[in-house]
Amino acid sequence: MILDLNPQMRIERRSLGNEGAPLLVIDNLLSDPERLVRKAARSQFVPEGSMFPGIRTRAPATYPVMLEQVVRPLLEEHFGLPRDAGFRFPMCHYSLVTTPPGQLAFLQRVPHIDSHDSNGLATVHYLFRGNWGGTAFYRHRSTGFESVDHARRVPYFSRLEEESRTPDAPVDGYIGIDTPLYERIDQVEGVFNRLVVYRRNSLHSGAIDNGNVPPPDPTTGRLSINSFIDVLA
Repeated sequence: MILDLNPQMRIERRSLGNEGAPLLVIDNLLSDPERLVRKAARSQFVPEGSMFPGIRTRAPATYPVMLEQVVRPLLEEHFGLPRDAGFRFPMCHYSLVTTPPGQLAFLQRVPHIDSHDSNGLATVHYLFRGNWGGTAFYRHRSTGFESVDHARRVPYFSRLEEESRTPDAPVDGYIGIDTPLYERIDQVEGVFNRLVVYRRNSLHSGAIDNGNVPPPDPTTGRLSINSFIDVLA
């Protein structure tokens, strides 16, 4: 599958919260994003892993090639990483959020990180139209952490385990704007053919409306391509 970049692509740089972690919002990524939607509609989605609240299937083999072409020139300026670093894609999947709020595990009801590695990047490419929500970023109130690296891993998860047994723990549902445990510090709206790029250790969550969970249909649901990038500096 040929994936041509859109000459009208626009890049916005944001800084998250007090820690100032970089967040890139790239609009009009591809010239013909509908090709990816049609490919998804012909694919078989299945549950994968215990953390993602929905179903997934692999993205086309050409997608990581395109993604590297977009992200590599931005590494040094926005993430302080060398442009000639090695790239590895441990994950590059179509994703559909489908899990009802009442069926979420505790760790699916709070913001998460994808890795403790500050060099690891995550991308989300929104391929849906409609009000299915984007991606939100958070600060953990009791520690003040907006990201969790190797040094913060033990104190953060120890504190979260304690909080999971308190009245402030979320009972059910996807996280909203603010909760007793977390403060939302930024949000990116889910816009068709928009790509977001951020560090995998930033606390984040899909912004899902608990009263309007998307259907398991690539053409009408919350279709995205989610990728992890290991930057081997």
